[in-house]
Amino acid sequence: MRYVVYFIIILIFWLLITFSLSLSNIIVGAAVALLTTLLFGKYSLESNVKIIQPQRYFWFIVYLFIFLWEVIKANFDVAYRVIHPALPIKPGIVRVPLEIKSDIARTMLANSITMTPGTITMDIVGDEIFVHWIYVQSDNPEVYAEKVSGRFEKYIKKIFE
Repeated sequence: MRYVVYFIIILIFWLLITFSLSLSNIIVGAAVALLTTLLFGKYSLESNVKIIQPQRYFWFIVYLFIFLWEVIKANFDVAYRVIHPALPIKPGIVRVPLEIKSDIARTMLANSITMTPGTITMDIVGDEIFVHWIYVQSDNPEVYAEKVSGRFEKYIKKIFE
């Protein structure tokens, strides 16, 4: 069953990328999807039940809008810091506790933090993530944890766990 689901997802992705429903494109897409599924299907997630839950897709779309908004805000913040004559930065490495447990959710969070200008995920150790931040606004761990990961973590938890 897992292989069938991945074959269908890959084929749909192929058709969306090529944006063509010609017979030759469908045949090539099916061949690519079949080959990809056979080679990499065993490395997939353990539970396929999560893939077919529609509420996860809803939360993913909500997450995309929140992520884009945070990236836009962070871009303006970093641009302000670069243009400002005094260069107002206070860099530091912060340790943020994680509530999410699955590896894919942690990876998604780490990538989201890294793709937001002004922050870079350095490492995940146990139940903590270490982030280099361009402007550490507080010494209170709860405050900076909410600023760095809180905006993403609650939605990623709804998507992946």
